[in-house]
Amino acid sequence: MSRRIKRMNPKPRSRDERDDSRPFKARTAKKTGPRLGGKPGAKPPRFAAERAERRPPKAAPEASAPAKPVEALLPTKVQTVKVTADENNMRVDRFLEARFPGLSFSHIQRVVRKGELRVDGKRVDSKDRLEEGQSVRIPPLKLDTPKAAGELSEGAQKTLAALKEMTIYEDDDVLVLNKPAGLAVQGGSGMTRHIDQMLEVMRDSRGQKPRLVHRIDRETSGCLLIAKTRFAASHLTGAFRSRSARKTYWALVPGLPKPKQGRISTFLAKEESEDDTIMRIAQHGDEGASHAVTYYAVVETAGNKLTWVSLKPVTGRTHQLRAHMEHIGHPIVGDAKYFNIENWQLPGGLQNRLHLLARRIVIPHPRGGVIDATAPLPPHMQQSWNLLGLDASRFDPIENAPEE
Repeated sequence: MSRRIKRMNPKPRSRDERDDSRPFKARTAKKTGPRLGGKPGAKPPRFAAERAERRPPKAAPEASAPAKPVEALLPTKVQTVKVTADENNMRVDRFLEARFPGLSFSHIQRVVRKGELRVDGKRVDSKDRLEEGQSVRIPPLKLDTPKAAGELSEGAQKTLAALKEMTIYEDDDVLVLNKPAGLAVQGGSGMTRHIDQMLEVMRDSRGQKPRLVHRIDRETSGCLLIAKTRFAASHLTGAFRSRSARKTYWALVPGLPKPKQGRISTFLAKEESEDDTIMRIAQHGDEGASHAVTYYAVVETAGNKLTWVSLKPVTGRTHQLRAHMEHIGHPIVGDAKYFNIENWQLPGGLQNRLHLLARRIVIPHPRGGVIDATAPLPPHMQQSWNLLGLDASRFDPIENAPEE
């Protein structure tokens, strides 16, 4: 498939047929409403330092109160339960977590993956949603009993301190972490340390732990949204499904994308092998293909060799930004999966690590207002910005990109 970026074609085309990248200078981003700590209708501050003056000071995560004894007894043999009205539309994994506090993520995934848990007699995925009245077959389970806050081990205390260090926003319902590059969000084969596992130390007195709302790649640093309550989880995941959440990413790429502001629209499909999984550009109708849309904008250049780009994903496909930048011929620097420019040399002093930051997230707060959090450049990207003379305080033109 050609990598050439097509400009806007005056002939009307269906959304699913477009594979283009077009300027959006004249367009204005939609307003998302009043922001926390700001005036209704006011333009959101661009950077964390400016916003800090407008919002209440964040409280650092506190150790949970001593855990109460778990009321739900673990089934020692197969049992069948009915989904209640309160559990309607709940994900399968959340359903198990709510019914049996302390049940580990890996154990939940295992019983679902092996088909030991059935809904109305059928196998399900952990992300499938339940309906009131459905019958759920639950196999024997093994509980990882949560420890009381006063019983935290030395390792758990270090984990809690690490989460405090990552926190860039927190209230009673929501936590936003600045995830460091190299730390996975969820576990995988042979992986023992990841954000979901670390959140175990933040279980409340009822045994409920904070929930992941979305994911970012292991080597991507930046804003990661966490729901501290079931109420917040429901509202925040709904905001992602309805595309009410706005995410901004920063990246460093080789060359200079043309035009300097544009829209990338393709279909993406997962391609798996024994050792790796990548997303490939697909055609409409291909098995497993999903439509993906990304807006990009050049912020600043370092000669014509490297360019700082800002990215706004409209959809949230796996590796979407990485695959889209490779598709237009400007893969992200340090991307081991998608950077395939032959004979390209990394400038001296720059680290060969993924230069992709989940810079900012703006999303409606479950109880009103808007959460607006920004993450700083990670150390390896800050080093590159310093060496290349890039000014991180520049205006980010991606703010003018459309919402869809």
